[in-house]
Amino acid sequence: MSTEAAEELRGWFSGRLPDEWFEGAPEVVVDREEASVIGRLPVPPAAEAVSGAERAGLVAGHVQRFREETRERRIGIAREAEQRFGYKVSWGVDCDGEREMFTHLSVPVMTRLRQPERRVLDTLVDAGVARSRSDALAWCVRLVGKNTDEWLSELRTALQYVERARAAGPKA
Repeated sequence: MSTEAAEELRGWFSGRLPDEWFEGAPEVVVDREEASVIGRLPVPPAAEAVSGAERAGLVAGHVQRFREETRERRIGIAREAEQRFGYKVSWGVDCDGEREMFTHLSVPVMTRLRQPERRVLDTLVDAGVARSRSDALAWCVRLVGKNTDEWLSELRTALQYVERARAAGPKA
């Protein structure tokens, strides 16, 4: 997806979603198959006066209530976005520093691995870290993403500049 198209999608969600749902504009993350919409929920005022465990429970209940109360409208908005932009839409929230995704796609990705790489996955499965090679590979990707987040962010920013330069260049 081009940078301009991703910006249009972000703008559309910012304009389409009810103002009372989130604090500020939602974060919209787009890849080849899916657009994830993550909004920031306000921390309930009662959370300020309770212990850590009670606060965690209160926030979890707040997130669950939002999920249930907005389900039908989120489904309708997702269908509109899917028709208009051609992406499946997933939803999530961030509240009190905790992110919870309500829905998300699980997309198969074909890869070729040599035996030493397969042995890494099999070790993770044998050790009970993952249920399958697929889970083990997802675990590895999450670990790399977590440990190289800053570098990946810089790379994504650089790719946006490349996309803008391509769009401004001569048309074939």
